[in-house]
Amino acid sequence: MDQERYISVSTLTRYLKRRLESDHRLQDVWLRGEISNFKRHTRGHMYLTLKDNHSRIQAVMFSSQNKKLPFHPEDGMKVLIRGEVSVYEPYGQYQLYIKEMQQDGIGNLFLAFEALKKKLAEQGFFAEEKKKPLPAVPSEIGVITSPSGAAIRDIFTTVKRRFPAARITVFPVLVQGDKAADSIARAINHANAMGSIDVLIVGRGGGSIEELWAFNEEIVAQSIFDSAIPIISAVGHETDFTIADFVADIRAATPTAAGELAVPNVEELMSRINDRLGRLNYAMKRKVEQEREKLHRLKNSYAFRYPAQLMRQKEQDLDRLIAQVMKNAKRHLQLNREKAGHHLRLLYKHHPAEQIKRSKKQVNDLSVRLKRAMAIQNKQKQNDLKQLIAQLNALSPLKVMERGYSLAYDEENRLVKTVEQVQPGDPLKIKMTDGILDCQVWGIEESESYVRRKEKGK
Repeated sequence: MDQERYISVSTLTRYLKRRLESDHRLQDVWLRGEISNFKRHTRGHMYLTLKDNHSRIQAVMFSSQNKKLPFHPEDGMKVLIRGEVSVYEPYGQYQLYIKEMQQDGIGNLFLAFEALKKKLAEQGFFAEEKKKPLPAVPSEIGVITSPSGAAIRDIFTTVKRRFPAARITVFPVLVQGDKAADSIARAINHANAMGSIDVLIVGRGGGSIEELWAFNEEIVAQSIFDSAIPIISAVGHETDFTIADFVADIRAATPTAAGELAVPNVEELMSRINDRLGRLNYAMKRKVEQEREKLHRLKNSYAFRYPAQLMRQKEQDLDRLIAQVMKNAKRHLQLNREKAGHHLRLLYKHHPAEQIKRSKKQVNDLSVRLKRAMAIQNKQKQNDLKQLIAQLNALSPLKVMERGYSLAYDEENRLVKTVEQVQPGDPLKIKMTDGILDCQVWGIEESESYVRRKEKGK
């Protein structure tokens, strides 16, 4: 028997758990059913069975998800549930892990509420910068609600208790039913058209989501958003939220709270007024005392006690100041004259005519210096030329020839310096000082000194 083919129960259960968790359709399932076997653990977790006429499934909703439920689940309650399916490994059973739960029957209303809330939020109906501030001391307050409900009594009692001087104008409307939304919207528009209302309270007492639904209609939200009068929303109890609450300029948790927000407390106002009066009286008394002390100092001052002496002193001070001003003026005038003269000299110095004149003088000076230098250079060169001519004359063969010497050239016009350069019969040209002789060598006779040098060289 092959033992390796067998696996443990835990391995099988873990495998099934992973297969279920890998199916995305089972990770977001929406179910409608009836609660049975409901139990709440001491740690807050809720365990229940969700069933219909043919099947049932075990389910659990942890405290982190169920703490915000607006209702208390119980056996026999119809609910709408969203969750995921997985396996509880210790028992090897699949069960539903609940993420959201709603009472069946209000599911469609809740979806409509969320859809309208998202739409209006995208259109800026809830933007804080669009909210209008409430008046500090309103003269007339408009209340849009049912005239027979408890809300109007709470608002009326609160306003009259806190600020009896305020007038209250009631706009009776339907607060539930098919025609309630239109009734509320017309009342808001009518209050704006009156022009005398300083602040509006729109609301009603608590109730189910169906009873509060008129305040979730778009027509009511649009009227609140378009209202030029600041609006306080007071719909339901503290835990009830409607679209009107989000659009209104401020939300009150209850109608009584709305009355407190609409008007100031007259006792607090009187206390603040009395405090301001006390501070004003103190400030005025302090100011009077300061001015009285200032007047006393002026009365006792030297100027009022000895006006003649003060006048004489001031006259002398005036003479001294006038003399000082004149002195400073003269010194300032002298400095300005000196500056003006300096600038005038600079102007003359840099005037084009002056520059041309200086340039001409420079040209004349340079011309004279150039001529003088050229004359000196010319004289020096003449002297150098004379010396060179004298040296040339001293070394010139023509001068030697004037003393009786002559030069012999062969037929190729080469100077004949020795007898070895010619042979008997060669033609020669003898250059004299006064001409040239054409000759022919008839004989050659070497000198004794030349013969001796030649023999020594051999």
